[in-house]
Amino acid sequence: IAAAAEVWARGAAALPPARQPRTPVLPVEGERNVLITSALPYVNNVPHLGNIIGCVLSADTFARYCRLRGWNTLFVCGTDEYGTATETRALQEGLSPQQLCDRYHALHADVYRWFRISFDHFGRTTTPQQTRIAQDIFQRLLARGFLLQDTLEQLRCESCGRYLADRFVEGTCPFCGYAEARGDQCDKCGKLINAVELKNPQCKLCRGTPVVMPTQHLFLDLPKLEAPLQAWLERSWAAGDWTANAQHITRTWLRDGLKPRCITRDLTWGTPVPLDGFRDKVFYVWFDAPIGYLSITANYTEQWERWWKNPQQ
Repeated sequence: IAAAAEVWARGAAALPPARQPRTPVLPVEGERNVLITSALPYVNNVPHLGNIIGCVLSADTFARYCRLRGWNTLFVCGTDEYGTATETRALQEGLSPQQLCDRYHALHADVYRWFRISFDHFGRTTTPQQTRIAQDIFQRLLARGFLLQDTLEQLRCESCGRYLADRFVEGTCPFCGYAEARGDQCDKCGKLINAVELKNPQCKLCRGTPVVMPTQHLFLDLPKLEAPLQAWLERSWAAGDWTANAQHITRTWLRDGLKPRCITRDLTWGTPVPLDGFRDKVFYVWFDAPIGYLSITANYTEQWERWWKNPQQ
């Protein structure tokens, strides 16, 4: 505190000269290179103060601090545009999912510019780079034996002629009794839900009662990754790079053993699955969306791998 007060008393004139910006910002050997992202804001609404504070403001503050320190800093973000939330909102507004994304991406970008959020690049996940990188990661997982095929019992609305993935179905949470739980998660208790576990399920589009039908899906074989993941986490925790809260949440996930996690959905809006027998499906948004950080950087610079595959810098 005393050191900070001393610097404050000396004023701006005592600060070192500002780092001259380079485009694109790339890692520099021998310097402190800092890559900053913030949670990708979902594209189905107009951002408000809560979104700014909870999503991008802290990252922007840290980015400004890093630049003032003279560190080589890249700050990227963008809109998260796939998933059933986009499809359901598009239906409500009478737009196609792509039209909805184009509209709200522009609104988000305008709002963040007005607040002077200092992104080096603000992108989006509905890009050819996203498709290429997500499908490449999928193919690598497949080649290394980290994917499984299995049959799921899923809800299907015969009136609408579609499977009801995630937010296309609502019902009563089987864990806490919340009456408006979604088909993938309960917003009240936070539990992950398999849609067929919902009590009194209803199609969100027509409010009809769905039927249970089997469908083939692909799963990430998390149990196969558990042992090497645990070893890596122990090394990372020992290095002091995690907050106590982050460690607690991660230990909670690992405590009862990891389970295979479905990464495909019976939808048309999303990144297509590049595998015979599954080409009528897309990737589940929680497999696809985290890859958005990589693809947004790739849309900023063709040398994106220097940021994401270069731990020495």
